[in-house]
Amino acid sequence: MAASVPRKIWQTLGAIKTGVILLILVVILSAAGTVILQRPATDADEMQRAYSPQVLRVLDALRLTDVFHSWWFVLLLSLVSLSIIAASVQRFPNAWRFFSRPCKSPDESFRNALPLHKLIPVKDEEAALSVADRVLKKAAFHPERIVRENSFSLFGERNRISELAVYIVHTSLLLILLGGNIDALFGWRGFLTLTRGEQSSQVKPQNGSARNLPFAVRCDGAGQENYADGSPKRWWSDLAVLKNGKVVLRKQIVVNEPLVYGGVRFYQASYGKTGKLDRLTLTATPRDGQSAKDLTIGLDETLPLDADTTLRLAEFIPDYVVSDGHVYARSNELENPAAHLVLESKKSGQSINVWLPPIPGLEQNESSPYTFEGKDVQMAYFTGLEVSHEPGQWAVWAGVLVMGFGLVVVFYLVHMRIWIAPVRDARGQLQLWIGGTANKNKDAFEHRFRELVEKIESELKISVEAGAEAPAAVLAGK
Repeated sequence: MAASVPRKIWQTLGAIKTGVILLILVVILSAAGTVILQRPATDADEMQRAYSPQVLRVLDALRLTDVFHSWWFVLLLSLVSLSIIAASVQRFPNAWRFFSRPCKSPDESFRNALPLHKLIPVKDEEAALSVADRVLKKAAFHPERIVRENSFSLFGERNRISELAVYIVHTSLLLILLGGNIDALFGWRGFLTLTRGEQSSQVKPQNGSARNLPFAVRCDGAGQENYADGSPKRWWSDLAVLKNGKVVLRKQIVVNEPLVYGGVRFYQASYGKTGKLDRLTLTATPRDGQSAKDLTIGLDETLPLDADTTLRLAEFIPDYVVSDGHVYARSNELENPAAHLVLESKKSGQSINVWLPPIPGLEQNESSPYTFEGKDVQMAYFTGLEVSHEPGQWAVWAGVLVMGFGLVVVFYLVHMRIWIAPVRDARGQLQLWIGGTANKNKDAFEHRFRELVEKIESELKISVEAGAEAPAAVLAGK
């Protein structure tokens, strides 16, 4: 009794119904993973806007915000794999026996059971088999002479591998599921935000501490292209991979075209304003009448104005407001900008605060040996990168390739078999029995079978006529 329980479980796993139910569950839960916002691809603020705190707690508790790395999804994929293995193991012996030892000699019971067959009257069985052998070779059936103790016949076939097509597809599914489980157990996803010129070798994962990469990624540029109505068309980022301080790879990425290095993928996920200054362009004009200078400066950057004076951009506020003698940022939008410049004299050590535009009570613009005029402001933007390490992708892609081959075998290759044997009917007349079968596309095979039979009949007729003309020619020569 105890031994029968594992056997019943094994048989249940190998049942087609079990496999179908498990696959339906995988499809449903995968669909849930595409409908429900997933971490870390979705920003935390967006998750909170999309779901109420109570719903988000439930989704997190059930791991529905990280479906493809949840323990129950790994268990489900494992059960599907076991179901495929059980079904294959239970059915493979018969399939392999049929594949490796096909029936090649058609005895009387076999001929009577085969529905698709044809009888052709012949006079010489050896000549008839020779003609049939030639026709089968032209049709790429690779005929084989089968010699038995009391009989001999022909056997030809095409595309025997079609009998194993289902196992090729099963192998591909197992590879894909294996890759999915490897990714779920050992893979990870994280998020990385960079501004132009910034580099980082740390990725913030969904859970746990930051992951250190064996290389750094630098953003050399990022941007957004818009449609005519102003809506975003695409985001792009120019990325550089640095290892030991040297650039080893550069690539511009867009959505669905990631940068891949060292088994880590960097996807374009988001793009937006940081509310901080990138570069400020201004004109500095000396009060002593010398020529003006155009300068481009960044935040906390120091530039020389002359041999004695340096300029530092101490502060930039994109949308400023003054309250109680202090300057505050009202928003991160470039609405009402203000720049705080500091001029320092090397000789005197004196510092002068210059504000553009002048802010009473704070500025010392009149004490400055230079006047300044703002020309251009470039605000900083960030690029959001989704980072993933998916060590099972080799198995997934191998499974996809194997599945492609398996589906070609399933849909385009038909196992066709032809048997030809000389037999005698009830009156003792010699006839050539031709039978055939196919494992699918029966109607198309019947049409091809009739064409083969007609070709053999035609060749036999030509052979008979040639044999009759030869004696006549000899007699005429005499």
